[in-house]
Amino acid sequence: MTDTSEAAPSPGRTFFGHPRGLSTLFLTEMWERFSYYGMRALLAVYLAAPVSEGGLGFPENTAIAIFSVYLSMVYLLTLPGGWVSDRFLGPRKSVTIACVIIMVGHFLLAVPTEGFFFAGLFFVAIGSGLVKANISTMVGHLYVGALEWRRDSAFTIFYMGINLGAFFAPLVIGTIGQKVGYHLGFAVAGVGMAIGLVQYLVGRRSLSPHSDVVPAPMDAAHRSALVRKGLLWLLVPVVFYAVVGLSGHYTIDWVVVPLTVIGLVFPAWTLIRIRRDPELTPPEQQRMTAYVWLFVAAAIFWMIYDQGGSTLNIFADRNTDTEFAGIDFPSSWFQSLNPLFIMALGPVFAWLWQWLARRHKEPSTPAKFAVGLILVGLSFAVFLPALAAATDGSLVSPMWLVAIYLVQTVGELCVSPVGLSVTTKLAPEKYGSQMMGVWFLAVTAGDCVTSLASLAGANLNGRPFVVAEVVVAVLVGVLILLFRKRISRMFVGHH
Repeated sequence: MTDTSEAAPSPGRTFFGHPRGLSTLFLTEMWERFSYYGMRALLAVYLAAPVSEGGLGFPENTAIAIFSVYLSMVYLLTLPGGWVSDRFLGPRKSVTIACVIIMVGHFLLAVPTEGFFFAGLFFVAIGSGLVKANISTMVGHLYVGALEWRRDSAFTIFYMGINLGAFFAPLVIGTIGQKVGYHLGFAVAGVGMAIGLVQYLVGRRSLSPHSDVVPAPMDAAHRSALVRKGLLWLLVPVVFYAVVGLSGHYTIDWVVVPLTVIGLVFPAWTLIRIRRDPELTPPEQQRMTAYVWLFVAAAIFWMIYDQGGSTLNIFADRNTDTEFAGIDFPSSWFQSLNPLFIMALGPVFAWLWQWLARRHKEPSTPAKFAVGLILVGLSFAVFLPALAAATDGSLVSPMWLVAIYLVQTVGELCVSPVGLSVTTKLAPEKYGSQMMGVWFLAVTAGDCVTSLASLAGANLNGRPFVVAEVVVAVLVGVLILLFRKRISRMFVGHH
């Protein structure tokens, strides 16, 4: 018989019937996402805005490349973020440090100099990777024993916090940034993270004691050796960039290009290393082969989807009529559409999959991926008429962007939650704890393809490139749909 004396929440100390610790993590994630998505709503526009208007004045291609590399690094850094927690800090301390780093990063962004701005991006990326790798784990720690059955409900509430923060951030931070000043907007993002940090520290006692545990601590000898190696590796880029800077040859490309290459090579190397591991059983190797198909599909999906914050955001700022029903609104408000649609449609899709499953008609995972990929391609097909209408300098209707974001969100609901689920199912036993980080590498790879195209001079807001993206997404989606049964057979033991 299970002892429920520690697991059950105390009367009067619950959060929607859940342990009080869920409210602490809910609010922490909400404020962290508020700061992240608020800054994200301004980032590409600020990078591309003329210096006379308070921006950095980068060419559009460079702005998109920087934005894409920044997003890719946030997701890439979830892997070392999880490793640091597992070996050194434990989840609770990791999230505390991460929130401090993010807050400092946003306040650095608020300093009106280019050097402080890029230092701020560096801090926010590191902190975001550390938070993303640990805070969901801490939610899981609250649900053991008698509360295990409430885990799915808890994560539903928790993810609502993500979307609430993402919805309100552009409305608040975007408005301040575009109507008052970009740097004040970045400062407000820092204040949001500070609020999240304070309430996290106040409520930390309501968290599970297991969140304090370092799962696989490193002994002193290994720690010292690792620090020495880390410092040596750190010395290489420091010396290299010092030489480049002092010689007068430094440009932003010296940072963006290497990070783009890392963001493309590392995911490919990781997948190949896991797939070829001789310790995997034949069924596990088959499942990893199937997973590679889904990973490639996801990378193409995120390549297009994440341009919602860069390519589409710049188009919204420069080519879209931002007056609706007599209200003139900042272009950053379009960034609130996706979380709004997620909150509206997420429960509908959850019900739909269950309804179809009861009738044995639920689409297979490859079929869902194919539909999501085709939809994200079609969203840019919707973008084509808007581009055509704006060629003579006219401002297009905001409803074009509303339609694009709606189609993309429906595609996201076919890919993102399904991808998280299938990753846990297909993960080889040896890599069970690492595979969620591998899933996020699909975002890294997709965003780095966008960055590479921008650096190569492609006009991402030009008709030829948009048509190419539509064709690639729809074609790969159709191929996966055609081969869905073959891919499903490789799941070996999983439906």
